[in-house]
Amino acid sequence: MRAAITSRTDGITIGELSRLTGVHIETIRYYERIKMLPKPPRTASGRRKYFPAHLRTLAFIRRSRELGFSPDEVRTMLRLGGPGTAPCREVREIAVNRLNDIRTRISDLRRLERLLAKTVAQCTGTTAPECPVVDILDVQREAQPVRG
Repeated sequence: MRAAITSRTDGITIGELSRLTGVHIETIRYYERIKMLPKPPRTASGRRKYFPAHLRTLAFIRRSRELGFSPDEVRTMLRLGGPGTAPCREVREIAVNRLNDIRTRISDLRRLERLLAKTVAQCTGTTAPECPVVDILDVQREAQPVRG
């Protein structure tokens, strides 16, 4: 991948950049619009020309998004210098915050799993009008006062 673009002094097209990074063309344009990816120079005919720095930045953005970093977090890391130059201490702080968020979401999912498993275990599967699964999903039922 790297040799294909570093040997070209005239840059590559958006289609080639998309193919090399696995990022859709519309997503590349979106990253340019939100100023996450620097806008490339254009040819006289208006075509975008991308260079090695664009490729590296776009690959960095893609991988960051795959790992769950928000666009704002990615933008911050890029503002800090991006791949190869961002200060580790500041990037680590962003990563620790992301890790804590992921751990919280995992904990919430485990709690939801236990609740749903318990509810499903209480369900007989018959056609009776009372169903524990429907009961936990029925917001209207929860709002009604218990009679008895």
